[in-house]
Amino acid sequence: MIIECISCSKKFTVNSDLIPSTGRTIQCGSCNHVWFFDPKNSISESRKKTKIDIKTPKSNLISENIKPKTKPISNKNISEKNYEITEYKSKSNLSFAKFLSYLLVFVISFIALIIIIDTFKSPLYELFPNLELIMFSFFEILKDIQLFTKDLF
Repeated sequence: MIIECISCSKKFTVNSDLIPSTGRTIQCGSCNHVWFFDPKNSISESRKKTKIDIKTPKSNLISENIKPKTKPISNKNISEKNYEITEYKSKSNLSFAKFLSYLLVFVISFIALIIIIDTFKSPLYELFPNLELIMFSFFEILKDIQLFTKDLF
């Protein structure tokens, strides 16, 4: 028996013994679409829609093995919805741990920048003459912050 997927129109050859006369649900091996296949209705519909060429070589048809289910599924079970729509609530991206890690990276980067500027202050002063006054003020501010934190503790 040749079964055509109603979603992607792929054709599959299936052993007719695997499909009961009442029909069963089938999943397409190509697009994973699941539908209820009724052999009585689909034969007449497929003949109306398309002509099946008997001379078509079997190599052009994709064959899939469909495993029989233990109990048949009726049309009533398919129409019932066995799922629930859940609403996705995104979590806040910034947590306290992330904030501390960002703060730590900022402090380490700031200290590394100060060390680099202090190491290369002579060549930088030659390139930028006003930088000496700015750097002196900056280091004085850092010393004031250090004294302030010592007084707090």
